[in-house]
Amino acid sequence: MAARLETCACFCGAVVAEVEGDPFWICYDHDDDCRRAIGGPLTIWVGYRPDQFQLKRGKPKTFSKTPGVTRSFCADCGTSISYLDAGIVDELYLTIGFFDHPERFPPEAQTYWRLRLPWVEFADELPRIDEYSRPRNAKFGNPRDR
Repeated sequence: MAARLETCACFCGAVVAEVEGDPFWICYDHDDDCRRAIGGPLTIWVGYRPDQFQLKRGKPKTFSKTPGVTRSFCADCGTSISYLDAGIVDELYLTIGFFDHPERFPPEAQTYWRLRLPWVEFADELPRIDEYSRPRNAKFGNPRDR
């Protein structure tokens, strides 16, 4: 049986990628830093191992405001692509909007729940997590404190 293969592209098509295999984590993220970076009330992050990701065309631009955190996006159209954090080893998070078939990625939890906008409501029964949902290397601290 062939491994799962998902395709990804930015809005203008300048950056194209594939991810092979299943994601290990999918979550809503209500964090205010991510909200500002994404430009929406929240995002959904889809977690893969970096070796599952293969860039097929283009080169995303990177940006870092927080030490140890690198975000990538298309320099042409602005589509948010990924999030890497030195405090979370071997994890690459892709934004739901970068996937060609986002309907295939139902979230498993709500993270940074305490930072959600008060007018965003959810009727789901997913776990509500007030902070990070993944184990972090303490030596890097919390990005909110960097």
